[in-house]
Amino acid sequence: MTQQRNKVRIIAGKYRRRLLDVPEAEGLRPTPDRVRETLFNWLGQELHGKSCLDLFAGSGALGFEAASREARRVVLVEKSRGVAEVLRKNRQLLGASEIDIQSQDALLYLKHCRHCFDIVFVDPPYQLALQQQVLAMLPPLLAPGAVVYVETPAPAEFAGWQVLRAMRAGKVHSWLLQPEPAV
Repeated sequence: MTQQRNKVRIIAGKYRRRLLDVPEAEGLRPTPDRVRETLFNWLGQELHGKSCLDLFAGSGALGFEAASREARRVVLVEKSRGVAEVLRKNRQLLGASEIDIQSQDALLYLKHCRHCFDIVFVDPPYQLALQQQVLAMLPPLLAPGAVVYVETPAPAEFAGWQVLRAMRAGKVHSWLLQPEPAV
């Protein structure tokens, strides 16, 4: 399933094969189909009842895919108002009432958030190198057994986190993490 320019395709679930607009924005790079397919194989094909957080949502590919696979709630956090507006249009196109779009800075969202999540997607613009800062803020927001998906442009280490899965696809390095148990 290939991505068309300025479009992203939902791979599976109730919105399967739907094409969503991807806004023009500097540094925005939707997670490729192949990577999303592997990620959702790791997570399980159905996310029924799960609460998901897509930080630095960008195209929203990960969050919309989670919603398509029956996640109960999906929060997309996107700082750019223009990009967030495209996400709202895509939500309306799908009739995806389980998706909540927050147009704000991801770090500010995390600082004030009082919800717990089962799955968190962390894919900030690579030039900002915010992965470690975000990971340090996440533990209080994670439900028991929660997992965190992280994408980076280069190999990385994650102190305090257990690596459940890892892959590399082209220039994208991806990990599925869980906080290490407290000793």
